[in-house]
Amino acid sequence: MDTPLPPAPDLRFAFDAATQTLRASLSPGSLVPSIDPLWLHDRLEDAGYAKFKLRTNAVTTLITQYNAGGRVIDLEIADAVDGALQITTSPDSMEARLTITPAEGGRAVTKDDVLEQLAGRGIYEGVRVEEINRAIAAGIAQEVVIARGREPVDGEDGRLEYLLPETRARVPNIRPSGRTDYRDLGEIQVVREGDALMRRHPPTAGTPGLDVTGRPIPPTPGRDQRFASGLRGVRAQAEDPDLLVAASDGQPVRVRGGMMVEPVYTVDTVDMTTGNIRFDGTVKVRGDVKAGMRIEASGDIEIGGVVEPATLDAGGNIVVKSGVLGASNKKDSANHRIHCDGSFSATYAQQARIEAGDSIFIDDLAMQCTLRAKNHIRIGNRRRGHVIGGVLHATLSIQARVIGAPNRIRTELEIGPDNTLSGALRDMVQLRDGKENQLLEIGKVLTLSDRQPGRIPAEMRDRAQQTAKTLSSEVESLRESEDAVRYLLDLARQARVSADQAMHEGVVVAMGEARLAIQGHRGPSTVRLAEHGLGVFALEDEGTPGNER
Repeated sequence: MDTPLPPAPDLRFAFDAATQTLRASLSPGSLVPSIDPLWLHDRLEDAGYAKFKLRTNAVTTLITQYNAGGRVIDLEIADAVDGALQITTSPDSMEARLTITPAEGGRAVTKDDVLEQLAGRGIYEGVRVEEINRAIAAGIAQEVVIARGREPVDGEDGRLEYLLPETRARVPNIRPSGRTDYRDLGEIQVVREGDALMRRHPPTAGTPGLDVTGRPIPPTPGRDQRFASGLRGVRAQAEDPDLLVAASDGQPVRVRGGMMVEPVYTVDTVDMTTGNIRFDGTVKVRGDVKAGMRIEASGDIEIGGVVEPATLDAGGNIVVKSGVLGASNKKDSANHRIHCDGSFSATYAQQARIEAGDSIFIDDLAMQCTLRAKNHIRIGNRRRGHVIGGVLHATLSIQARVIGAPNRIRTELEIGPDNTLSGALRDMVQLRDGKENQLLEIGKVLTLSDRQPGRIPAEMRDRAQQTAKTLSSEVESLRESEDAVRYLLDLARQARVSADQAMHEGVVVAMGEARLAIQGHRGPSTVRLAEHGLGVFALEDEGTPGNER
């Protein structure tokens, strides 16, 4: 026979809609068991009040009083709490964020509540209805982005478009280190009067943005790029001032801020009959340059034949279709050299001293030469590509097919940055620091003028604003230059010497304080910085650690 369960306590609930409170009454009886919070929770759930916010102290009082045999009458034990919402905006008013506190027995936040508050705050741009729907469905949200403004689109900077893509540049060309493709500098390019050279594209104003309240956000207009002043041999087209055309026949040359057309001086041979040549433009020699002669040109120099021990100095590139012969002894060698601010190209060079502001390209043979290039030295393209003896220095790379000779002739190669780069960077940083300090002092004057109008004369304030604008531009330009030098220094630390076919004993490679003498005959190899100084790697594996030999 089953034992009958004791009667349940007489628990009654009453909800007061006016005060949103829930009251409980509980009468004790004989044979009624004691109650606990779990029992009370089940009764609340049965009655549909489980989500109400309980008053902890009142619940404790109810349970304690009942279990002690006392009666509980109309004790307020819970409240119906409505859900709450809060909308905040970011300091720049570009975002609106929603926080929802869930209801506890009361009215839940609705989509209409959110939209109404958005409208009341004047927020209507970029409202994300789907995010609002998800938050309402979840009944809870914490800083959910429900509106996002439209960012302004800054204007594009003005630019100069080169209409002659093969035009040589007078600006040093910093290229990544590693293998360098041989560049045939070719013939001197000539344009005719009226030929189109460059087009100026003006800056754009940009597109305004909107914050979440619909307030427009002005874009930053692009910076203008104008043709530099003092460009020679060119003019703006009368009916189209943004188009730069040749004002005369000559060689087009790219420079900072535009192009120039340089006159071309042509001669068959340079010898005692012609005398030395000094020309503001480009010099083209169809034949040879005889020993002891000198050519100085602000532009390029092109030699169709052989250069005997002579002096060549060019503001642009030097192209020697045949070869260069240096002096056979040091005394005479000191009086003859070849220098260019751009790149140097020749078929061969023997006992020559050559210095290039960009790169040096020799197709066949470089024997007992002193070569120095800011970027690369490349020996070999269609011909042998041998380096035998001499001293070669390049910041980024030296590459040849064969370096050294079986008879162990000493061949010195130096790669990596020189002291001038580090010194230039240091000078730039010091100069920028000085200008930034000046800018800071001027900023204090302008701040004082804003806080105490009339204390600073208007004329002085205008001068200060103009000076601040000039200094800001100079600081920005210096930062860009610093970044360019740091980039080159980083590339220089990756510099390498590569031999496509062979590297012989007698070759010495240096990078800063690190030196490496090649031992024995090696096949295709490259030398670069390894974990402990310079290391030799198989050329096909040089990028894989562990292949140092």
